[in-house]
Amino acid sequence: MDFTHIFLVGPRGAGKTTVGKLLGKRLLLPFEDTDAFLQHKEGRSVHEIVRCEGWSGFRLRESTTLRTVTNSMPHGGVIATGGGIVLDNGNCMFMRSHGTVFYLSTPAEELAQRLAASPLASQRPPLTGAPLLEEITSVLAERHDLYCSVAHHIISTSHSPSILCEEIATILLPPEHDDRTAK
Repeated sequence: MDFTHIFLVGPRGAGKTTVGKLLGKRLLLPFEDTDAFLQHKEGRSVHEIVRCEGWSGFRLRESTTLRTVTNSMPHGGVIATGGGIVLDNGNCMFMRSHGTVFYLSTPAEELAQRLAASPLASQRPPLTGAPLLEEITSVLAERHDLYCSVAHHIISTSHSPSILCEEIATILLPPEHDDRTAK
């Protein structure tokens, strides 16, 4: 069965990459993370790209990457996006017209804990320069409505990644189409 693309949006630290990898395996679809793809292609971190080109330069590369990754998956795939992908309305329209968008909604306090413990924190440039929790709260206030407006489905990340994966798979693949439940 061919799927359209499955886009995972939400703030950094929401679990898009972790859930996306599990979902790709679960649905037998390729998985790609737009930030990882961009960093590999450029040979430098998001932090380095932003330092050299500013956020506007990074956002332009991010939009191009979204389209490149999507077009590289002609039979569908799972795509974890960067947290700011929704800041460009063209990206939002592209994702909605090319697949199903899931917003992984996570409270600011939980995001702060995850990011503080993340070994990739040095690759993620600060967005406001404020302390981590204050920055996350501010960014969520700015972007929450954008995440909600682009999403076909909003998923709370209050459960483990494997449960979130199954929740998304159930939405995408009703039980009568799931080979694991067919008799």
